[in-house]
Amino acid sequence: MLNNEQYPSQLLERAVNEFAKLPGIGRKTATRLVLHLLRQEDKDVFNLTQALDTLKREVKYCRVCHNISDTDTCNICADPRRDTHTVCVVENIRDVMAIEATMQYKGLYHVLGGIISPMDGIGPSDIEIQSLIDRVAAGGIQEVIMALSTTMEGDTTAFYIYRKLADYPVTVSSLARGVSIGDELEYTDEVTLGRSIVNRTPFQTNH
Repeated sequence: MLNNEQYPSQLLERAVNEFAKLPGIGRKTATRLVLHLLRQEDKDVFNLTQALDTLKREVKYCRVCHNISDTDTCNICADPRRDTHTVCVVENIRDVMAIEATMQYKGLYHVLGGIISPMDGIGPSDIEIQSLIDRVAAGGIQEVIMALSTTMEGDTTAFYIYRKLADYPVTVSSLARGVSIGDELEYTDEVTLGRSIVNRTPFQTNH
């Protein structure tokens, strides 16, 4: 690990410190990225910083499904070709991207923004569960697909939602177990994930 004395510039060190805060980025990688940016044309660095600044200031979350969007309603929810009777429940936006990449699913989504994890202080009220219940209660939804990671926290969240939906005339299904136990959805290959969606099964409370 580099220490403070090895940086020839405090400006370089500050930039490295900021990059190193990103997930999966260590100090060596952060240093390599910063030095790479220093070698780029001014306009290229400006375009990067401008894109990040605009993203942070202007990005929206879909008022229906909570997916990232440029408008109040995301492109998926606004697409008249999507199956509005089916809603796929996922933990985060990366999972939406992973499922869309399979090209096997044509319904809508509901992004929880996390999963129930008492160890991390995350309860049902901290994620978008109530808005999902409200969507189902409004009518029109016939199937809710639980597409959560097959971890203890993911299964706990799925079971909680299943119990909350028990009084509504809606089918609750889960991904076929082509997704291995303990796997996180975003790291599952597209073929396996696609088959898991197509071959989804009724939600079982004992799995």
